[in-house]
Amino acid sequence: MRAGEEGAPAFKAPPLSCDSHFHVFGPAERYPYGTDIRYQPPLAPLGEYLKLARHLGCERFVFVQPSAYGRDNACMLNAMREVGAEKCRGIVDIDENAPDAEIDRLNRAGVRGVRVNVNPIKTPEPGFSKTMLARIERLNARCAEIGWMLDFLTPGWLTRELMPVMRKLKSRFSVAHMGMFLAKDGPQQPGFREFLAMVRSGERHCWVKFTGVYRMSVAPGFTDAGAMARAIIEAAPDRIIWGSDYPHLSFADKVGSVELFNLLGKWAPDAATRTKILVENPRELFGF
Repeated sequence: MRAGEEGAPAFKAPPLSCDSHFHVFGPAERYPYGTDIRYQPPLAPLGEYLKLARHLGCERFVFVQPSAYGRDNACMLNAMREVGAEKCRGIVDIDENAPDAEIDRLNRAGVRGVRVNVNPIKTPEPGFSKTMLARIERLNARCAEIGWMLDFLTPGWLTRELMPVMRKLKSRFSVAHMGMFLAKDGPQQPGFREFLAMVRSGERHCWVKFTGVYRMSVAPGFTDAGAMARAIIEAAPDRIIWGSDYPHLSFADKVGSVELFNLLGKWAPDAATRTKILVENPRELFGF
């Protein structure tokens, strides 16, 4: 749906609200896709996204590199340049051994973190986290040194498997889609209880993204995700950020951006809590 077609948001975003997780896609002839194509990439140019952002009331932006482009971050970096460094930050996908000069170039462009991105529908494979350790450990050391963060997107079973690793990270890190634990299993499910404990005791290292609820919930209106969202708010209201996850990729015909934004009003009916999630928390995490 285009911005405005869903009607007005159910609550007014406070000034300097931040969309902390979304993607842009340019013309395929200009920005070729990588080899790991999990979905049919849409054309989702910056201009269309900014229309949505204005409709929602977002004034700050955190671009996230989509898997379809692999480690070619050009589309995102060009969009960031157009928006301007005062208003945006970026999360890239790069080789863990990228030259220092490349890290410095990206840092000057407004990049503040690196994705650790595993296919959300990957079936359980016990021990898979061990194949990720070398990359995570190298990125952790480099991110901690320069003040960047790691941004994890992993299916719930893998989030659980990685938690012992996450607890030892020196760099700050975020976990997308509430860890991607299935909402139908509720906040008492094994794994999510441990996740809450990690968030609660994270010494301000662990941040949670309220994003992509449609990847963890199949209930009408995503009602079953509310209990989990509220449990995270109770555990660490000052370490939650919100993102539209625009353009919703393979879910684009099933969800609306305003619908997803309105969920935050249901999960956090208190305006002060929403201001933390939309303004204060991203300002601290991304250095606006």
